[in-house]
Amino acid sequence: MTNDFKGKVMIVTGASSGIGRAVARQFAGLGAQLVLTARSTDKLEALAGEIGGGAFVIPADMTKPAEVDAIAARTLDRFGRVDILFANAGTYISGEIVEDNPDDWDAMILLNVNSVFRLVRGVLPAMIEARSGDVVVTSSISGHQAIHWEPIYSATKHAVQSFVHGVRRQVAPHNVRIGSLAPGMVLNELWGLTDPAEIEARVAAHTGLRSEDVADALHFMLSRPPNATVRDLVLLPQNQDL
Repeated sequence: MTNDFKGKVMIVTGASSGIGRAVARQFAGLGAQLVLTARSTDKLEALAGEIGGGAFVIPADMTKPAEVDAIAARTLDRFGRVDILFANAGTYISGEIVEDNPDDWDAMILLNVNSVFRLVRGVLPAMIEARSGDVVVTSSISGHQAIHWEPIYSATKHAVQSFVHGVRRQVAPHNVRIGSLAPGMVLNELWGLTDPAEIEARVAAHTGLRSEDVADALHFMLSRPPNATVRDLVLLPQNQDL
């Protein structure tokens, strides 16, 4: 096991809330050099001030290709390398497809799928040249089974799973690892949950995960020795019926 993250350059997308924020806090405490990106400049700057360590803030709208490309470019310009990419930004739509707005699907696909592919492509050349690097993409239990109340969201996460599995085999000869982290119900802003008392009640009932639980799972994935890749890690609340 390796647990030395001191000075590692780590990009975290979707860092302003939920899983991304919990990951930023945890890995800042481990000494990583954080690159924080999301749409909200104010939230990113507040988080950077909280975690310290010279966190580098890159506000970006991940549905805009030029802004996605700028994340990798600006990180490489500043630090000369990317050691870890946590491609976490995403959104969620559920419901009956006959009642949905397809334009909303397009926006979700841009964020959940296209931006992930594009940003991974942006960091891989430097990782391949360095013969070192880790990429972890936030997937979902919905990427492992089609869930009928969220078919379009499930489709985006199935796309992520296929991407990770294919790219892993392309980059493996270069000592670069890629895997997916697939949680079930996470009790955070993405699901409209902000009340600490409600979150703790659901945790106590074993029906939801804290964002920090997912951050711990990411730490497990990244701390495996270099010869070991966690291709998929599925993390469910103990009492989630899926």
